[in-house]
This record gives sequence, C-alpha cells and structure tokens, in this order.
Amino acid sequence: MYSTVLLLHSWTRWLVLIFGLIALFRALSGWQGRKPYVGADNGMGAAFVGSMHLQLLLGIILYFISPWGAKAFETAGSAVMKDPTGRFFAVEHLVGMLLAVVAAQVGRTLSKKATDPELKHKKAFIWFAVALLLVLLMIPWGIWNPARPLFHT
Repeated sequence: MYSTVLLLHSWTRWLVLIFGLIALFRALSGWQGRKPYVGADNGMGAAFVGSMHLQLLLGIILYFISPWGAKAFETAGSAVMKDPTGRFFAVEHLVGMLLAVVAAQVGRTLSKKATDPELKHKKAFIWFAVALLLVLLMIPWGIWNPARPLFHT
C-alpha cells in the first residue's frame, strides 16, 4: 500500500503544479488586464485547490504508513529532529504543505466572495502565488531538502 500511495502522491504533485501555474497565470492576466472573472477562472481555481486537497489527503495517509512517519512516532520526535531527512519529512514538509493548502483555500474563498472582478483576480493571484511558492519550496527537489526522484515508478 505504501508504494501505491507514494506513487500517487508523487505523480499528483505535477497536477498541483500545472493547475497552480495556470490558475496563477489566469489570475494575473485577469487582474492586470481588468478582465471579467469568468467560469474558466473559477474552474481553474477549483482544480488547483482540489488537487491540493487530494495531495493533502495522500500526504496524510503517507505520514501514517511511511517509514519516515513511523520513525517520527517511534522516537517521540527527538531522534527524527536530529536527522535532516527525517525532520524534513516528519515536520518541515508537512507544515509547509499544510500552510500551502490553507493559502490556496483562502485565495479561492476570498476570490469567490469578492464582488469586483479585478479584486477577485487580485486576491486569487496573491494567495495562489503564496501557495505555489510554498509548494515549490517544500517539494523534495534535492536543492535544500532531501533529493527524491521527479517521478516515482
């Protein structure tokens, strides 16, 4: 089960990135171009936030079935905090991605509640940019956190 969930979590990140970039581009071009907030803008925001929620669900499942999660529970945190890789997966990745999901959801909610189309785009852009930045920082690319393959197979 672990390898299946890890595979899904690894591949779904690309959906998050693709939907996030498209939603961010649509929000920026709508804001700067003073365009109306159309169904495609709403739909892309929903796709971005929905893919983030799916990633969160898969990540939480992984947290409880992965070796890193088990190690964090077994050692009561002290040993895992001394290991940079263990700390990344047990704490840093989890907290960073939770904040990213919250930011994406806030952006979607605020953009839906705004009445002015320009304000809808602006709120979506700002919050989606924060969410996407957190996602990019917390994906284990191997730059400042543990290297992982780009595609698990």
